[in-house]
Amino acid sequence: MTRLLMVLWAHNIRISTHVQRCCGAMTHSAKSCMERPRKKGAKWTNFHIAPDEKIEMFELDYDGKRDRWNGFDAATYACVIERYEARDEARRKYLKEQQLKKLEEKNNKQNGEGEVSDDDEDNDALKVDEAKVDESKQMDFAKVEKRVRTTGGGSTGTVRNLRIREDTAKYLLNLDVNSAYYDPKTRSMREDPLPDADPNEKFYGGDNQYRVSGQALEFKKLNIHAWEAFEKGQDIHMQAAPSQAELLYKNFKVIKDKLKSRMKDTIMEKYGNAATKEVLPKELLLGQSEKQVEYDRAGRVVKGMETSLPKSKYEEDVYINNHTSVWGSWWKDHQWGYKCCKQTIRNSYCTGAAGIEAAEEAADLMKANVARKAASEERPAPTEEKGLATWGNDIPDDLVLDQKKLDDALKKEDKRRKEEKDERKRKYNVKWDDEVTPEEMEAYRMKKIHNDDPMKDFLH
Repeated sequence: MTRLLMVLWAHNIRISTHVQRCCGAMTHSAKSCMERPRKKGAKWTNFHIAPDEKIEMFELDYDGKRDRWNGFDAATYACVIERYEARDEARRKYLKEQQLKKLEEKNNKQNGEGEVSDDDEDNDALKVDEAKVDESKQMDFAKVEKRVRTTGGGSTGTVRNLRIREDTAKYLLNLDVNSAYYDPKTRSMREDPLPDADPNEKFYGGDNQYRVSGQALEFKKLNIHAWEAFEKGQDIHMQAAPSQAELLYKNFKVIKDKLKSRMKDTIMEKYGNAATKEVLPKELLLGQSEKQVEYDRAGRVVKGMETSLPKSKYEEDVYINNHTSVWGSWWKDHQWGYKCCKQTIRNSYCTGAAGIEAAEEAADLMKANVARKAASEERPAPTEEKGLATWGNDIPDDLVLDQKKLDDALKKEDKRRKEEKDERKRKYNVKWDDEVTPEEMEAYRMKKIHNDDPMKDFLH
């Protein structure tokens, strides 16, 4: 018997380990259980074990997690429709009762047929046309409602509706995903959703169509004028003083029109108006014609008329500074000049034939001097090559180098070159001596590497 009790007790423990302390459901803990606490939980009694809740697991993507209508049952919207239908039905029933009541009161009263009482007017007022009610609701679609004390603070203006029910929504005109972008927050669509459609049949052409036409364009010009005026130093602000900005803009347009008309009158007064004058003949416009003119050997006109040569707008045959020819009538050595005196200076005074002779004589004299100098020049005698000292001067004849000092200078030069290769051996306190002896210069010359020497790689 004791053994049987121990087996049952162990079996009870094994079963109760799968349930919780409170109601016995396995889908929540004792802390989150919503049932009334029991004196002994289902774990100990194994009675009245609550069923497990149904937990649905959804694997949503990026857009599914952020869907504000996730889990919404569309069938629940039927309750909203039923509520509004019940309200309309109660309203119609009330109006019908009021009409019947007024009719009964009218029949009970024995008034004359021709008399018109105030009750008839009240009766007519009670006859409410549902279509008119709907139209009145639709007429205030542009009404702006103010909301004060919002979450963000301050007041905001919201437009209730932007279209009537019969009009197609702008985002439904073109269902292509690559068409014009629609911003749901501002309810704006800048571009044209149907750019290829006929403009005469379009109902909506995008918000940009209204931005560049009508009062929107004038308002944009007003803002631009206010900005430019403020940058130039005028105390004007479109938001702070809009009336002042608009008045200044009107004055600016008037002054601009006056200035434009004044400039037009000045130009017409100076140059004339070719549009108001008669059309000039073709011969005067082009300076030539197709008329045939024949001349004899003496140059007299035989047949036709002698045509005049076309003249340019520049002054012709004007002689200055006593010249008898114009500038550019003579050319020599890539220079323009005057033919009368053969001078190449533009503002020079004409010297005539005497100047031409003097210029020719000066040219002949210059050629003679150049030939004489070329004949007198002799080739320089070849000089003997002398060895140059290391410091750049001629080597004196009495220069004698001490062999011992030269050996010391060579060793010193080798030491200096080793220090240059390895800077770790260079000391911090370097003593520099500007005095250079002939032996040191000779050692530097002997140790110096000549790049042009083909045997430089075999010297050291």
